[in-house]
Amino acid sequence: MKISAVETHLVWGGGRNFCFVTMDTDEGISGIGEAGLTGRELAIEGAMRHLAPLLLGQDPFRGEHLWQLIARGGFFPALGVISAALSAIDIALWDIRGKALGVPVYQLLGGLYRERVVCYPHCNEDDVQKLVERARATVAEGWRFVRWHLPAEDGRLESRTAIRAAVRGFEALRAALGDEIELCLDVHTRLDQADAVTLLRAVEPYRPYFMEDPVRAEDLTALRRVRQQTAVPIAAGEQLHSKWQFRAPIEEELIDYARVDLCLAGGITEAKKIAAMAEAHHVKLATHNPLSPVSTAACLQLNLACPNVGVQEQPWRPGTTLTDVFPVQVEWQDGYLLAPSRPGLGIEFDRAAARAYPFRLTEPPHLRAHDGSFTNW
Repeated sequence: MKISAVETHLVWGGGRNFCFVTMDTDEGISGIGEAGLTGRELAIEGAMRHLAPLLLGQDPFRGEHLWQLIARGGFFPALGVISAALSAIDIALWDIRGKALGVPVYQLLGGLYRERVVCYPHCNEDDVQKLVERARATVAEGWRFVRWHLPAEDGRLESRTAIRAAVRGFEALRAALGDEIELCLDVHTRLDQADAVTLLRAVEPYRPYFMEDPVRAEDLTALRRVRQQTAVPIAAGEQLHSKWQFRAPIEEELIDYARVDLCLAGGITEAKKIAAMAEAHHVKLATHNPLSPVSTAACLQLNLACPNVGVQEQPWRPGTTLTDVFPVQVEWQDGYLLAPSRPGLGIEFDRAAARAYPFRLTEPPHLRAHDGSFTNW
């Protein structure tokens, strides 16, 4: 079996674009992958024009060889755009291998460790009352987690105001939902070190499942200081691009949950290595999955086979988005993603349907402080 074609598909999903990579073989078996780095899809498409020729004629079963070829074959480290493109390539290769052997990808990763994976949706509301109402509706659907983000107002973020609103949200949700529903707040790197400590210590009585990305990811100094001053579990890593970038936060045990993004950090191949490193430090996976049914399926396959899994991000129920582009998606039931029996990733991609949603040039949102300066989104 040889790779015969590689194609990039930029698809408008309503409010955002998705970047898919399909890979065909001379035996008629095709695979699909997805690249992250939201808002920079044209850059990934450009990277794929460089990388696709390296793959043509190659054996898709030489997964590690091809991963290293792209990751280490160029002079510059495979970070950012290249890492995102590599992630899509790697996921597509796993999809091909599973289909060729007639088994789900999780069988190639060691087999089922668990039969289903618990997941959490997005309940993003800045107003506390609306947040509670949405959370109640979410729990009524069967979800076991509520996750929302640090509130902003009309594109403006004032840290102290946002902290007070977040604490009120925790108080209201715990009172409304009781102790059995897990609460997660995504700070989204919007706070500096001192404000992050203030927030995390203030919400300790409400027992968060984790607080996500309390500070920026570029420098671990702030995360070290935050870690020293709170007992709240910390989740981070969605902006990290490789096992090398995950090494310090895992080995120093600065995080409790590794937010590995399979569509950014090197695909299933690299995520499996990060998961193994995390297991040795009692760090669980909380896979970052804000993307399409491809990302959902790839995360699920990994999580089904890994022993150290906490929860999978799942913004919406499978089968409710891009249903014509992905007529077959993974299954959800009572807050869990179920193990698929179909080979490969267990999903289907309709290329003709995808062409009906052409790319639209958009810019991710920005936040400003009240003095007009830019702040983290």
